Amino acid sequence: MPLRVTFVAAARGAGPREERFGDDRPLDQAGWDEVQRVAGYLLPLAAAELRYCSPTPRSRATGDALGYAPLLQLALRDCDMGRWRGLTLGEAMAREPQAVDAWFSDPRSSPHGGEPLLTFISRVGGWLDTRPVGDGDRIVAVAEPSVIRAALVYALKAPPASYWNIDVSPLSTTTVAGRPGRWSLRLDGMSAQVSRA
Repeated sequence: MPLRVTFVAAARGAGPREERFGDDRPLDQAGWDEVQRVAGYLLPLAAAELRYCSPTPRSRATGDALGYAPLLQLALRDCDMGRWRGLTLGEAMAREPQAVDAWFSDPRSSPHGGEPLLTFISRVGGWLDTRPVGDGDRIVAVAEPSVIRAALVYALKAPPASYWNIDVSPLSTTTVAGRPGRWSLRLDGMSAQVSRA
């Protein structure tokens, strides 16, 4: 049997509901309530042989609340957004519209001074490809939606621009199965939505 890696998207963070680049907010009460509502569905994933999380406070808290006791993985950190860290997309557009356009159109660019999208996708994919492979091993990883989008682009060998067309909801699950360099997407139990533009 192939290795199965199930990604669980972290619950929402505290503060305004606007999504911000490099969001390090912890879970608020609404986030905790969301975890409790879906815990029955997500608790069985704690039986995975290996349990990981990205280093954000809400990813760690989501994993802990679900009983995963996950190991922190720096390779699963969000994309380094440089000087845009803490801004919403709208705020970045208002300050640097041409830079945002360049960032969307060229996956090798880093107009914000941080990590290019292509480097981010490769980093997350490198983590995926270095998971220990055993017969039928299961892994669960709690991560930010952006990290899961990067993992999907890498696993499917999709063009980097497809990153912008994947929507991952908080507390959704996405599973990839296979071996290093040869992954497939498993749709059972997945609630991430791929938009068609």
